[in-house]
Amino acid sequence: MASRTFTFLGTGTSTGVPMVGCECAVCTSLDLRNHRYRCSVLVKTPQGSILVDTPPELRLQLLRAKVSHVHAVLFTHFHADHVMGLDDLRPMPRHLGSAVPLYCTTEVERKLRSTFSYAFSQDVESVPAGYLPKLMFHSIDEAPFMLLGQRIVPIPLIHAHFNVLGFRFDDVAYCTDVNKIPKESWPLLEGVRILVLDALRYKPHPGHFCLEEAVEVVERLQPQQAYFTHMSHDLDHETTNRKLPPNMQLAHDGLSFDF
Repeated sequence: MASRTFTFLGTGTSTGVPMVGCECAVCTSLDLRNHRYRCSVLVKTPQGSILVDTPPELRLQLLRAKVSHVHAVLFTHFHADHVMGLDDLRPMPRHLGSAVPLYCTTEVERKLRSTFSYAFSQDVESVPAGYLPKLMFHSIDEAPFMLLGQRIVPIPLIHAHFNVLGFRFDDVAYCTDVNKIPKESWPLLEGVRILVLDALRYKPHPGHFCLEEAVEVVERLQPQQAYFTHMSHDLDHETTNRKLPPNMQLAHDGLSFDF
């Protein structure tokens, strides 16, 4: 099987890091690994690039990572820090020759159609290319599906009182924005080689795993490597990594690996 590449475009919490108005040691750090755009990843397959979520900095993320084409988008859920960069997909149909396919639940589709109503008007096809994002929805649920030659397994997760999806790509699982893994989802995570998991801060949080809780999940699943994401300014990259076991570390924007 040809190699696939997993790249972190953003690893920060909903406010991003640095956070506006904050002068803490992490927000003022010169270590670029502490500079965190809102969460998103890119999975490159031999048949194209799959983007997970469209955060507010999407344009900047794609430029920084030198990504010129996005062939499909997966959505974990509809919160603002995961969808508000949707308009930055406007140039993509010109490259693809068709609308950008969006894969999400019917609940996420409903929220996106409401939030970006201008992009889904009846006359959108008559508007010149580039004026409006041209998008096409594909509904997903908990059933595995194929996309650009990649088998994807949705993983139902709990994010406070919201239902969200993680995604498994072969032996890699991406689980952001989660504070509880339902009983039926644990088997979907068995045998993962690389686990990407929410770890917001040191203190517990009602909608996210704190670092200690994330470590407990990793210890239960025993992946070869775990990367933590969706991090606040509470976690300094170098200091926190020194405290973690060898098979666990904080991710950072731009980190990439093959699978």
